[in-house]
Amino acid sequence: MNTSVKETTRKLLDQQTQSGKHKRRKINDLIARYSIALGGLSVIGAVGLICFYLFWVVFPIFKPASVELEQDYSWQQSEPQYMSVEEYGEIAFSISKNGDLGFFSVEDGSIIDKARFSHDAQPTAFAELDLKGLMAAGFADGSFQLFSHKYKISYPNNERHIEPQLQYPFGEDSFELTDSAITRLFGSRWEDGIVVASVGADQKVTTVTYSIDQNFLTEELTLEEESRDSFEIPFAPKYVLTTPGPDWLYIISEQGDLIAYRHVDDEWEFHESLSLVEGGRSVTEAVFLLGQTSLLIGDSEGAVSQWFQVRGDDGFNLKKIRDFKLSENAISQIIIEKRRKGFIASDVKGKMGIFYTTSERQLEEFDFGQGLQALAINSRSNSLVGIGNNGQATVFAVENEHPEISWSALWNEVWYESYEEPSFTWQSSASTNDFESKFSLVPLSFGTLKAAIYAMLFAVPLAIFGAIFTAYFMAPKMRSMVKPTVEIMEALPTVILGFLAGLWLAPLIEEHLAGVILLIILLPIVTVLFGFTWTKLPGAIKHRVPDGWQAALLFPIIIFGTFLAFWLGEPVESAMFNGNMPAWLNEQGITYDQRNSLVVGIAMGFAVIPTIFSITEDAIFSVPKHLSNGSLALGASQWQTLTRVVIPTASPGVFSALMIGLGRAVGETMIVLMATGNTPIMDMNIFEGFRTLSANIAVEMPESEVGSSHYRVLFLAAFVLFLFTFVFNTIAEIVRQRLRNKYGSL
Repeated sequence: MNTSVKETTRKLLDQQTQSGKHKRRKINDLIARYSIALGGLSVIGAVGLICFYLFWVVFPIFKPASVELEQDYSWQQSEPQYMSVEEYGEIAFSISKNGDLGFFSVEDGSIIDKARFSHDAQPTAFAELDLKGLMAAGFADGSFQLFSHKYKISYPNNERHIEPQLQYPFGEDSFELTDSAITRLFGSRWEDGIVVASVGADQKVTTVTYSIDQNFLTEELTLEEESRDSFEIPFAPKYVLTTPGPDWLYIISEQGDLIAYRHVDDEWEFHESLSLVEGGRSVTEAVFLLGQTSLLIGDSEGAVSQWFQVRGDDGFNLKKIRDFKLSENAISQIIIEKRRKGFIASDVKGKMGIFYTTSERQLEEFDFGQGLQALAINSRSNSLVGIGNNGQATVFAVENEHPEISWSALWNEVWYESYEEPSFTWQSSASTNDFESKFSLVPLSFGTLKAAIYAMLFAVPLAIFGAIFTAYFMAPKMRSMVKPTVEIMEALPTVILGFLAGLWLAPLIEEHLAGVILLIILLPIVTVLFGFTWTKLPGAIKHRVPDGWQAALLFPIIIFGTFLAFWLGEPVESAMFNGNMPAWLNEQGITYDQRNSLVVGIAMGFAVIPTIFSITEDAIFSVPKHLSNGSLALGASQWQTLTRVVIPTASPGVFSALMIGLGRAVGETMIVLMATGNTPIMDMNIFEGFRTLSANIAVEMPESEVGSSHYRVLFLAAFVLFLFTFVFNTIAEIVRQRLRNKYGSL
């Protein structure tokens, strides 16, 4: 009985113990399940947050412009002919038809200061010579006077105070220009010179060019006349536009006839004549775009066209690049933005539009309600002031942060100023303020794919074939040495690979280019010949090398092939390429850069090989042995077993290895940053460089202004790079699943 009780007690204890173990196992399973689920959801959430942040930074560049009415009041000056607004949009400078000068508060129109010209004659025309406030006033006696409106900024009590000033930087004396009254006046200033052009009452065009001298001690500026020209024009000139230098002179009639002169050897030489508008139209406004490279021509049917000089086979010719349509009414005014390639146009009925040339966008359209006497926008392009025909002034707040960006500018060819044809171009900055930003992502995307393609061309054969031989043919002991050696290459920092590629490999390839190309050709041939020779040797010799160790015999063959290729490279280069293959390629029209795609392909290939090799080798080695053994038992050879059983079974893993390697090649930064010239060009030439999305972000992000168009486009480039990797990984997963379903039943 006691024995029965003990057994029963023991069984109960065992049951309790087993029950406790089952409960603990169940709890552990639940913990593991939810931990893994939480980890997976965390990864998905992190990726989602990254996408959301990138989208949040990028989204503002596609927002349209907006214009809001701020102030509306009566303008305290009659018949304003010219108006300008200072940078902060607080003070407006205005000139009336009778020559009254005034500074006014933009907020309420109150008068801050008034002045008159020191010249006794009646002013008849005005011209803006630069975007820094220098102007010219023409008078009825044929003379002109130079003056400027400046704004002194101070911060008393930590509050901004702007003091307007009227200055005469070249003195208050007037300069003689023509013998008759000046009816129209134009001009341009550059660093050390000024050109002034006028149309007199006799319809004759007169130009005078001055050089600017500055006193070293007093810093006083003086003008010295360099040349003077007069032109008899076969039509009544309405506009005379001159570029800095001086380089070009354009004389335009109301009917749209244009005569262009080019300044050569201190003289104006006739260059070409053409018509700016189609029959039935007339030119109602003509101004220069920022930088004075492009002409903006407004016509009588509400269109604005952009023209600039384009180099062709017969030299430079003025060419119409694009059109912008505002309305069906005549264009009355065009004002340009002072820091970018945008402009604002209005028609005779007060309809206005904000346009940007590079992106070819009409950003906003609004109605002033009546014709305009004067229109001005500040240099920050956020405060627009217009004066209607009834003398009423209206102030608009403008929000237009990123007009230069559009899908067309990002992904289509754009005809940039002074370019011979439309192109895909990335050039985000330059040394001049009138630079036209070029934000095409096409050359960066092209460079990213080009780098990945050349890297994969180098890495895939070596990694895949090496993994197949290591996993299927190599002896276990040798495999235990080779596999870790290749995998440890992955721990090598890519910055070291980039450093070696840029400072050692690139000069080496340039010096021995013929030898490197021979190496790529000869090494596979020598290896195959050795393998063929090995199969023909007597069995007594072959059996001396243990099975699976034959790969060790390739070491001296590879060394021999390398030395042979470089030894033959010098005489081949001397005989076929005049002793300098890079120079010969350049003579043949094939550009050779020292840091090129070949260098990047080799360097980045070494970075990608370990990843592809390791995953492929594991996939092949993990194929169940009973499959290969069964194939061999049925009489198949090792090669047949490999190609028809092992590789199809391992194909999901092999394809994953390829796509993971491609993903790494697409996202690689340091190697392409250090081993290429980082030139955003589109050419599959293996001897030219490129710029990738990742390298561009690394180079330009530190210098970009936070919140600027440049800054946001770089985030857009990151988003595009993210999409690249997402697409590749998605394709990889779909194909891998299909391969697994197809060969999973083996």
